[in-house]
Amino acid sequence: MANKLRIIGGEWRSRQIHFVDAPGLRPTPARVRETVFNWLQRDITGSRCLDCYAGSGALSFEAASRGASTVVQLENNPLTCRTLKANAVALDAAQIKLVQTDVFRYLAGDAELFDLVFIDPPFAMGLAAPTCCWLEDKNWLGQHAKIYLETESTLKLAGMPDNWQLLKRKTAGEVAYYLFERRI
Repeated sequence: MANKLRIIGGEWRSRQIHFVDAPGLRPTPARVRETVFNWLQRDITGSRCLDCYAGSGALSFEAASRGASTVVQLENNPLTCRTLKANAVALDAAQIKLVQTDVFRYLAGDAELFDLVFIDPPFAMGLAAPTCCWLEDKNWLGQHAKIYLETESTLKLAGMPDNWQLLKRKTAGEVAYYLFERRI
């Protein structure tokens, strides 16, 4: 397995995790992760994180490395799940819980509150706004939760929850990424 990426900060800084080639899987590049975690530096320690569309696990492993108390990874692909599990075992990441499921099936279940949510769905499938709306409508978010969203740069965001305030936005090549805060 040649696909590797480095965790860039925290307890596991410089440790490598592996990922598989899977349809729609594009790990968030180190440069983007560094920016995002600079944005979130005051929000991670002790937080409860949800990583929708976990894929490589780059975002959730980075959050766990930087002190998140609980991280739930949602991933549908069985091979990707095996790799995520192997990475968690190699890092002794007891705070990470992997759930092999479809994101919407999970969000249809009993809600628990998360402080920080990562949403990085496969591109060109129209999953970004519906995922955001389900998180809000089904009460998965803490009062001032932060939501990181990564999409194709050509996507025009529409239909986002009205009570989410856009805090930051950047573009890197074909990727646009956003940080929202939930307001009540």
